Amino acid sequence: MEHPLMYRIALTLVPNIGPVIARMLLQHLSPEAIFTERRSVLESIEGLGKLRADSILKFNGFSQAERELVFIEKHGVRPLFLTDADYPQRLLNCYDAPVLLYYKGNADLNQSKIVAVVGSRLHTEYGRQVCEQLIHDLQDSGVLVVSGLAYGIDSLVHRSSLKAGLQTVGVLAHGLDKIYPADHLAMAREMTGQGGLLTEFVTGTKPDRHHFPSRNRIVAGMSDTTVVVETEIKGGSMITADLANGYYKDVFAFPGKISDKKSSGCNHLIKTNRAQLLTDGKQLLETMGWAPVKKTVKKQTRELFIELSAEEQAIVTLLQERQQADIDELHLRSGLSSSRVAVAVLNLEMQQVIQALPGKMYQLL
Repeated sequence: MEHPLMYRIALTLVPNIGPVIARMLLQHLSPEAIFTERRSVLESIEGLGKLRADSILKFNGFSQAERELVFIEKHGVRPLFLTDADYPQRLLNCYDAPVLLYYKGNADLNQSKIVAVVGSRLHTEYGRQVCEQLIHDLQDSGVLVVSGLAYGIDSLVHRSSLKAGLQTVGVLAHGLDKIYPADHLAMAREMTGQGGLLTEFVTGTKPDRHHFPSRNRIVAGMSDTTVVVETEIKGGSMITADLANGYYKDVFAFPGKISDKKSSGCNHLIKTNRAQLLTDGKQLLETMGWAPVKKTVKKQTRELFIELSAEEQAIVTLLQERQQADIDELHLRSGLSSSRVAVAVLNLEMQQVIQALPGKMYQLL
């Protein structure tokens, strides 16, 4: 047990220790220390308790962690721990984010524009047309498109993205040792060269029913916004939309006929103000602030003659590097306190140096 990754994998395998408790533990102890500390230390951690401490102390699944490490090394899988720079940083704002992800692909999971597109497994012709047109509208935007690799709209999203030259990531409800459904194996292989496959589950994990809501939280959490193409009032897409709302992400839905059961979920999201009505990809790009912005002389003049404080200059420098960032990222990357970031952002807005965008994002004017 000398490889640090072994302990990280093992932490995800301990019974009664889910991602929320695991993140709490990691605030106090390293992955190695979690398995080597005394009982008294573990039980003293608030929120852990005797039952969970027993689960850690009696854990005997290190052989499974060893097998996972062998699979990772053999198949070129990238493990992404929540402290790694390559870990999807948007997920860190989600209280139940996985502590460890397994990734096979070449897309940057922290690029500036990420959109999740989801919908029914049994879509209509209308749903197909809407989905394909949406991806066509996004093809020159440079967005990363995320979905769940399922039948129906998910597979249309991935295939249309590949055809349009967009990178696309499929989030799986099982381990990387298999592809479900098996019909999507060829597409999944193509995606690893033009996007990727991502999962929190170790090899041997079957695509059981209760794994799909867990998969959906990653789809919603790693994206800037979720678009629901077509869905009934109940189903996985509605769960994903609810999760995205809970994470304070923007949600969009394409409307359908009021008599069409297949669009009842989308219509309900719009009716209850849990999704913005969407008609095309251009609207999505404009609303998210992703449409091309023309640079003006006014911006250059403002940069030359406005004196900025050290805090304000730090925010401007970050936005010059990242183009767009939310308040949490500005706080994290600037090293400033949240109150100082808030004051600096407000002053920059008043001086018309930056502007607020949907999704609590900011960019330079």
